Amino acid sequence: MSDLPFTLDQLRILKAIAAEGSFKRAADSLYVSQPAVSLQVQNLERQLDVPLFDRGGRRAQLTEAGHLLLSYGEKILSLCQETCRAIEDLQNLQGGTLIVGASQTTGTYLLPRMIGMFRQKYQDVAVQLHVHSTRRTAWSVANGQVDLAIIGGEVPTELHESLDIIPYAEDELALILPAFHPFAKTDTIQRDDLYKLQFIALDSQSTIRKVIDQVLSRCDIDTRRLKVEMELNSIEAIKNAVQAGLGAAFVSISAIEKELQMGGLHRAKIEDVVVKRMLSVILNPNRYRSKAAEAFIREILPHFTNQEWSHIPVQLAPLEAEALKAVAPNSVAG
Repeated sequence: MSDLPFTLDQLRILKAIAAEGSFKRAADSLYVSQPAVSLQVQNLERQLDVPLFDRGGRRAQLTEAGHLLLSYGEKILSLCQETCRAIEDLQNLQGGTLIVGASQTTGTYLLPRMIGMFRQKYQDVAVQLHVHSTRRTAWSVANGQVDLAIIGGEVPTELHESLDIIPYAEDELALILPAFHPFAKTDTIQRDDLYKLQFIALDSQSTIRKVIDQVLSRCDIDTRRLKVEMELNSIEAIKNAVQAGLGAAFVSISAIEKELQMGGLHRAKIEDVVVKRMLSVILNPNRYRSKAAEAFIREILPHFTNQEWSHIPVQLAPLEAEALKAVAPNSVAG
């Protein structure tokens, strides 16, 4: 087939309209005019001889054919980006781009420190950090939109076979209290004391809240008996509320280092109970792994875990292997 019925620009426009929900917002996001977007869609529909959008509603809704084209189009655009990065790696070993994903807590408190250390060593590498839910982050790794990610939740079951999910480090979930709380005067509290406290927590549907409840249950703490008096939408809001004396909370130890040093919060230890969860690194073994990603894995990850870090073999994705063969077809391993 000599001529394809679509261009990469048309696929980018289709993806933008689907994401933004309207032709105008898609045009704004792509920095082009709305008439230009409409014309490209009309040309694309004429070339494919199928309607891609239902014109009836206020929001741009994809037809069945539109959903199908979008699904393949996203894969095509992702592969194009992967190709450019592989070529960039071959041409310029000192540059390139590293895209790291993270779930909310790790992305807010752990990854900035990791990226800071990485940037000190590799100042010419552009680094992007994408912070989303564990589920969305895992799909980004699976789709090749992210090089690697560190997450604290459960990876969707349907992705287990396509991703490498590597246990990385234990993250302690600390019980925090206002510095002036009566329990702050004792070294440890009893398990039953938890049921006397008023708790501040994330929304019950949030991934982090579900993970915390699962971990507490594994520690024989009945989460149904915990009195949740207030639900907030961020860890920072929870910390501020605890400091103000509104209740207690369980948060990652990585989120409260500054507050503990300054005395704004009290970390209460529970007798015979240590609440921990496992953080995991997720990788896609079938996608191209840039030299920047390899450097991050080898040189940065080991600095932020106290346990033995599993060895990840250097892997050449099919694209990279073929590229190296093309560059040096007669080379011999020494």
